[in-house]
Amino acid sequence: MTDISSSDALALRATASGFDAVRGKLSVARDRDRPLDSVTVARQLSALGTLLTELADEVLFRAAEQRRDGHTAPAIMGFAAAVVPACQAASALGAVAHQLSARDQAGHLGDEPGAQDACDVDRLVMGNALGMANKALRETSEGLRAAAAAISPSSARTDAARSRSTTAAPSPSPPSPTVSPAAPPGRTGRGR
Repeated sequence: MTDISSSDALALRATASGFDAVRGKLSVARDRDRPLDSVTVARQLSALGTLLTELADEVLFRAAEQRRDGHTAPAIMGFAAAVVPACQAASALGAVAHQLSARDQAGHLGDEPGAQDACDVDRLVMGNALGMANKALRETSEGLRAAAAAISPSSARTDAARSRSTTAAPSPSPPSPTVSPAAPPGRTGRGR
């Protein structure tokens, strides 16, 4: 069971790293180094779609093989729980791709009245959607790492659990006698 738990934890961490990589390449609405164009966003959406498929495959594989190979339920739950924020990220990126396509299609409106206002609104909408995608991707990777940590606790906790299970527990020490505190010098106690 330990080997399966270790491989489940490694798979959870590796998947989290994949989501971190997509998050690290996310476009930013006002960043000149990472342009906000439809091709770049489409690539990010495609990479996220691949990760979503891998996430679903991990759930399917582990659920189907759980009885035979002993995959841990926390691993299945960790992968399955990550689907929700990952889908939220994909939805937000899809909104950005849609907005960029609409902007590209309406590019000929550049000199018409209100075109600048529409462009400002587009940037605001896309900036908010990218912020939501960023947050959802962070939640996805953090959730996967938390599931991995639940499967493979730290060695100190493991060692402590082993020592408790193989040795007798120490007998509790008797409580120390309680002594009432003395009154501070120069003060006398009053009774009722």
